[in-house]
Amino acid sequence: VGADLAVKMAIATAMATILFTSLSTMRAHHRRGAVRWDIVRGMSPGIVLGGLAAGAGVFALVKGQVLALSFAAFVAFSATQMLLARPPKPTRQLPKRLGQAAAGGGIGFVSGLVGAGGAFLAVPFMSRGNVPIHNAVATGAAIGFPIALANTLGYVIGGWSQAPVLPGAVGFLYLPALAVIALASVLVAPLGTRAAHALDVRQLRRIFAIM
Repeated sequence: VGADLAVKMAIATAMATILFTSLSTMRAHHRRGAVRWDIVRGMSPGIVLGGLAAGAGVFALVKGQVLALSFAAFVAFSATQMLLARPPKPTRQLPKRLGQAAAGGGIGFVSGLVGAGGAFLAVPFMSRGNVPIHNAVATGAAIGFPIALANTLGYVIGGWSQAPVLPGAVGFLYLPALAVIALASVLVAPLGTRAAHALDVRQLRRIFAIM
C-alpha cells in the first residue's frame, strides 16, 4: 500500500478499534461512578456532526502526510498543556449545553482527522473547566464512543468508492487489524481503568501527558 493511503488506513482502523475499547473502558469507569453523563450528553451532538464532517468529507481529500503531521502537532500540544498543568481559575466552569456542543464539534472533527479518541483534547478542555481529573479521564473515555462511531461511519462512506487495496479492506478500514487490536484492547482496558483510579491526580496527569 502506498505511504499516503497507508496513513489513512492506519488512522481509520485505529479509530474503529476505539468503538470497542471505549465501551469496555466506559463500563469500568461507570461502575466507579466517575463518568459525568451530563457532559457526555452536552458534547455528543456536536461530536457526531464534527466526526461525520471529518470522516465522510475532509479526510478523503487531505493528503496522508498532512494528516500525519496534524496528528503529531495536536498530540504534542495536548501533552504540553497537561505537563504544564497550569491550574484554571477557581471560578472557571464548563460552558452551557450550546458551548459544550460547539466544543464537541471541534473535538469530533479534529479526532476524525488524526484518528484519536478525543480524550487528548477533551480531558484538557474539561480540566480547564475545573472538572476533577479522574472524572475528566472517565468522561473522555465515554465520549470516545460517539467520536469513534461517527468517524468510522464517515470513513466507510468516504472510502466506499475506493477499490479494496488489501484482502479484508473495506474503504479505509483494514478489518483483520481491527479484529486483533480490538480484542486485545477490550481485554486490557479494565486494567487501565483500575490503575487510573489508584493513582493520585498529579501522577495521573503526568502519565496521561507522557503517553
